[in-house]
Amino acid sequence: MLVIIMTLCSSMVLAACSDSDDPTEQDNGKVAEIIERGILLIGTTGDYRPLSFCEPDGTYWGFDIEVAKEIAKELGVEAVFIKTSWPTLTADVLAEPQTFDMAMGGITITDTRCETMLMSEGYLANGKTILCRASESERYKSLTDMDKPEVRVMVNPGGLNEKFAKENLMHATIIVHQKNEEIPTLIAEGEADIMITEITEAPYYVQTDPRLAAPLLNEPFNHGEIGVLMRKGQDDLLQVVNNTIRKMKSDGTLHRLHEKYGLVYAY
Repeated sequence: MLVIIMTLCSSMVLAACSDSDDPTEQDNGKVAEIIERGILLIGTTGDYRPLSFCEPDGTYWGFDIEVAKEIAKELGVEAVFIKTSWPTLTADVLAEPQTFDMAMGGITITDTRCETMLMSEGYLANGKTILCRASESERYKSLTDMDKPEVRVMVNPGGLNEKFAKENLMHATIIVHQKNEEIPTLIAEGEADIMITEITEAPYYVQTDPRLAAPLLNEPFNHGEIGVLMRKGQDDLLQVVNNTIRKMKSDGTLHRLHEKYGLVYAY
């Protein structure tokens, strides 16, 4: 099991994302709406193994999928997953009428997101790292080693991976590929040299494809947490989500899921 020292989110992020726990200050209509409907609608990209992946037959699996089902169980309703994408995630969360009740699947808690939306407490440690070919694992020991014109860095569009690459690799050749789940194979086949990814995603591909390596897995470039994203005004739903996460931490459910999917446990 990978062990890291995780830096917790800033107090500003926690305050912005949590809003108030006082029921008198909450819009208490969202939970009632979900219960009456009998379905919790969860937006997810379905392209992020092992957190959220959609098989060709439409079946979803992954760590976040199981957490989502626990939240739905707490509400006494069925979990239904709706496809979104990283470039359209914010627009889909804020869409009128609502496309889904909340979004999950490897969504990092950030100040920017919390300015316009709500995010839950974190339930998974996160941090940027790389995938590369195993034969070149000794080549990349720092961002400086990667920030060269001859190094081809591949990222998916619209998310924090693309943002990180463009902000930190000013000289490398950045290649944006539309389908996140295809990038590891393209790296292995030599179509690019490096994938900017997360410590949550990289171990899965190293374990399933011996051509790949994650040489900096124990030294992520940054630290953060993954949470549930939803629109403002749904404080009653946010409270249910946070209570479910706390319950899963205290009763060992979350730890068991971390072990099942080979993820970092930091709680």
